[in-house]
Amino acid sequence: MTDVERLFRTYNAALVRYLTRRLGDRDWAEEVAQETFVRALRQTSIENERAWLFAVATNLVRDEARKDMRRRKHLAILAEQERDEVVEPEETTLERAQEAAMARKAVDALAERDRLALLMREEGLDYNEIAEALQLSPGSVGTTLSRARRRLVESYETLQKSREEREKNAAS
Repeated sequence: MTDVERLFRTYNAALVRYLTRRLGDRDWAEEVAQETFVRALRQTSIENERAWLFAVATNLVRDEARKDMRRRKHLAILAEQERDEVVEPEETTLERAQEAAMARKAVDALAERDRLALLMREEGLDYNEIAEALQLSPGSVGTTLSRARRRLVESYETLQKSREEREKNAAS
């Protein structure tokens, strides 16, 4: 008889009883006990066998509880995100899509140089890089960007007003 067989015969019943009380599930308790004895196989020597087996079993249960808690948190977060997405009315999604489309139209309505200057600045290019790319003097980039921003706001507001008028006419 090997040491692990002796350990198993001596302590398995008590370990499974302890784990069943701790977990409330005999099948799970037996799985944890098996894992405990598998770990005992890997040990070259164990000082206090009973204490070692119960400590390892307790740690396995604790580790499993932590994993379970992390899984539950993750599932709760996913469920909350899904609820938020499902609860969000379709109108809000439609409104967002319409506003994004209006913003694209407003950008497209700009003169090419203005549009490119705004897009380059949005991508993080500095005034010198924009000037070089658009063949402008570095001093005129600020004016170009200022004018482009003003025209973008005007274009967007015009599109928004015409949309509101269409909605108002459709409602009447």
